[in-house]
Amino acid sequence: MIDPDGYRPNVGIILMRADGMVFWARRVNRDGWQFPQGGMNTDETPLEAMYRELGEEIGLQSHHVDVLGATPGWLRYRLPRRSIRNHTKPVCIGQKQVWFLLKLNADESELRLDMTDTPEFDAWRWVDFWYPGENVVHFKREVYVQALQLLSPMARELAGETSVPQQTGERLLENLRIRKIARDARSRSERQARKPA
Repeated sequence: MIDPDGYRPNVGIILMRADGMVFWARRVNRDGWQFPQGGMNTDETPLEAMYRELGEEIGLQSHHVDVLGATPGWLRYRLPRRSIRNHTKPVCIGQKQVWFLLKLNADESELRLDMTDTPEFDAWRWVDFWYPGENVVHFKREVYVQALQLLSPMARELAGETSVPQQTGERLLENLRIRKIARDARSRSERQARKPA
């Protein structure tokens, strides 16, 4: 399912322990690490899709978690040009996501990466709350920081300021803003250089 703007509806899952550490998983046969996420079926709400993905990707059911919050509306990221399959119709240019913050209420032994014939992940670990905002693949970084920032008040309420420091999230947002300004300036400069004299 792709929307008229070329974005695939998707859900993202931030699974957190009571101490503020979050679940971080490595993609199968790749060196990329990320949060669990997945596409929505046409007949699903974001919440229904989240619970389905939670079971398929990491083996948890609804009774293993508490939903602490969700982002208000869609967050979008574009795929790199090399990842866009222009030969398929409709063309998907990126993902639009609703992100959920979940608290783990089960023993870690309940986490399973082998619930489907084609697992998404082959390893996982717990990392600091803000770590994914600096360490996910570059084209997802802005969405990750936005999702973490939007959900951080709920995480902070559970785990405390020390575990989910507000100033770290503000620093990540500022770094993104500075990078965007530099990227826009580079693009303008490249466009100017291509103009005929």
